[in-house]
Formats: sequence, structure tokens, C-alpha cells
Amino acid sequence: MIIKPLFSNDPSLNLRLLLALIASTVLFFLDTRLNSFASVRSNLSAAVYPIQAAASLPRNAVDWFSDFFVGRQELKEKNAELEVTNLLNNQRLQKLEDLERENLRLRELLGSSFRLRDRVKVAEILTIDLDPFSQQVVINKGERDGVHVGQAVLDAQGVMGQVVRVSAFSSYVVLLTNPNHAIPVQVNRNGLRAIVTGKGLAESLGVDYLPHNADIRVGDLLVTSGLGGRFPSGYPVGIVESIAYPQGKAFSEVRVKSSAHLSTSREVLLVLNATNIDAEIAPSANKLGDEIDQ
Repeated sequence: MIIKPLFSNDPSLNLRLLLALIASTVLFFLDTRLNSFASVRSNLSAAVYPIQAAASLPRNAVDWFSDFFVGRQELKEKNAELEVTNLLNNQRLQKLEDLERENLRLRELLGSSFRLRDRVKVAEILTIDLDPFSQQVVINKGERDGVHVGQAVLDAQGVMGQVVRVSAFSSYVVLLTNPNHAIPVQVNRNGLRAIVTGKGLAESLGVDYLPHNADIRVGDLLVTSGLGGRFPSGYPVGIVESIAYPQGKAFSEVRVKSSAHLSTSREVLLVLNATNIDAEIAPSANKLGDEIDQ
């Protein structure tokens, strides 16, 4: 026969819950204000990397088998189409190279420096998180590959976003559509400078604080202006889709469609600038990454 004690020495459930809430609050404060667990998150990301890589294996296997069993006739048609496209691209490239040489000569006459092209590193997207309050992806390049916080990320069509957190084998990239993200741009037609911000929707962006009389039109191409030193100048950001002029408001509402294929691209380019990132840029990107995690 077991006799139960009348009074239990264990703390009550309410006391346990209170202690857990206090501990959670303290850890939350230390992480958000003092960034005390950055190294812990980096190590955890490195530990989770094999799982992320394993999760992408089925998709890669399906793509490999589908490519393997493509018919011979389809391959011949694609090859002929690629040859025609290659000829057209070579023609356009010749014109671009001629314009580049002319631009170089003009800049030399003006005594300014000119970089022929930016160096890039190719990476592959491992996972995608298109939550409206997150809008980020994970790529398979990390600190040991030279990736750093604040690095610009592109796809074949335009700017995708920037690196906000780096671990040993992978990195987190916040997309342009993140509501907390902003990028300085200029209208390619006339050089009008503006700020493009994310709206939390796939490939949907907006231009803030443009007065009603600003010279911007539907169909205008917006490119990076290079201000701030984060994104190199001249890369496509988006195309103006619509412009509204609400009554009683000082600024117009401009909607922009992203040039980059944010929801379908699999390979990305990490821009390796020759210049160093300003010391004030990295803390802001870290703060943005912390806000995304929350």
C-alpha cells in the first residue's frame, strides 16, 4: 500500500510557468538588444545545413531524371533555338562592348575611374520562406566561401536582395519584397532618384515619398543608384506597373514589379565588390536579420 504525502515539495505549475516566462523574457532581451547569441545561431545554422541540403535532394533528383529522359528531337530543337539566341546575344554584346569602350574613353577624359565589371560568385537556393513578414531564402554559400553580411544578391534578371546572416556553410538572404527592406534606385530614363520598399507580396514593390509632380511613368525601368555603397549601380530592380494620385495625400502611390524572379529563381549571383562595405552598414543588416527572425 502506497501512502501519498499530504504536502508536495515540488513547485506548483503556476510557479514553473512564471519562471519559464521570466527566463524567456531575459533571453529575448539579451538576443534582441545585446545580440549575445549571434554565434549560437551561426553554429545552429551550420548544424542544420546538412538537413537543408538533404531536403533539396528529392527536387534535384527529379530534375536530374526529367533532364535525362528528354527526347532527342526536343534536344535538337532546343539546341537550334540556343544557337539562334547565341548569335543574337553576340551581336548585342558587340554593341555593348563598343559602348563600354566609348564610355571608358569618356570617363578617362573626365579623369574618373571606371570598373569594367563586378566579380560574382554563383550560389544555389536551398530553402525559400515567402511568409509576408519574412521573405527570405537560404543559399548554399557561407562564411568559408567569402560571403559577408550586406552582400548584394542577384539573379539573371535583376536584384533579389542582400545577405543578412552568414554561417559557415550557408547564408540567409532577405528579398526586396520584405516590408523592412529598402533600396535606393533611380529612373533609368531621366535619373530621378527614389527609394523602393518591399510590400510583403511576391515580386511586388513600391516607391515611397514621390510627389505628384515627379517625372515617373508606367513602364519606367528602375535601376540601383549605388547610393549608400550596398548595391552596385546600374542593376535592374523593377518596372513601374501603376501610378495612383490619391486625393488629400502629398505623395503618389507607385507600384513596381520586380525584375528578378523572386519566387522561381534557383541560382543566384553574389556580387563581390572591390570596395569594402562601410562599417555602419553591417550592424543595420544584422538588426534587419534579427527582426526577420522574430
